[in-house]
Amino acid sequence: MAELVTGHAGKAHATAEQAAGLNAGILGLDDYVLNVHDKLKITVVSANKVTIGTGELVMQGRHVSQGTPEDLIVTNGSQGQKRNDLIVCRYAKGSQNIESAKLVVVRGTPTTGTPTDPAVNTTSPLDGGTTYDMPLYRIPLDGITIGTPVALFNVLKPMSDVWDSLTPVTGQVRMPYSDRYITLVRVGRIVTACAYITLTSNFNQTSNVSVNETIPKGFRPSGDSRAVMRGTDNSGAISFYLYGTPEGKMVLNGTGYTGRFVGISGCWITA
Repeated sequence: MAELVTGHAGKAHATAEQAAGLNAGILGLDDYVLNVHDKLKITVVSANKVTIGTGELVMQGRHVSQGTPEDLIVTNGSQGQKRNDLIVCRYAKGSQNIESAKLVVVRGTPTTGTPTDPAVNTTSPLDGGTTYDMPLYRIPLDGITIGTPVALFNVLKPMSDVWDSLTPVTGQVRMPYSDRYITLVRVGRIVTACAYITLTSNFNQTSNVSVNETIPKGFRPSGDSRAVMRGTDNSGAISFYLYGTPEGKMVLNGTGYTGRFVGISGCWITA
């Protein structure tokens, strides 16, 4: 039976289950730390204590707030053995359907070999689960020493960041051997380049040759990629490539002639 949730019914009728369903439908079925406060930052205090900072999280649609930092005790390690513990946010539904959430340290199994993570509760409350764990950190122990904690959660970006990532940003870079410019458009991390311009000088570069023009900041390729732009005319007599580095420097390879119209296009990933 259909029911209006966000409306006046003359009685208490909106439930936490309905709110969780709405959150999960909007934010997704995964678990997220929200991009506010300390984002549940972890600090190792001693060989058996860590502090979890403030933050907000959503696990399977359930919103959990950590308003003040919280200390958690990690069971001491043993000499000559390794262990992985997990810090989780545990959802539980108890008697009379009372729901709660708390931070818990789940202890792993000591071993002289390679440690593995302990088992956690994975049945979502959306599917009827009464206990569910959202892993936050892996705590590696080597002997009695706590290693560097490993974050296991994703930070959910706000809608303002999503909007910014979808808003086109326009720039330009001058075409070598021409007084015209190549238009650059960035949407998120994707840059496209396009132009239909006239060359003002001849060039015939059979190998990569550096040019003075540079790709502006904000449009430069990421460190593991290159910007590639290809130029041709409709006769096939002109064909060249422009390669851009993460520093914005460009090299030219190919042939061009004065007065020829060329089409230029390209696409790459920014940093």
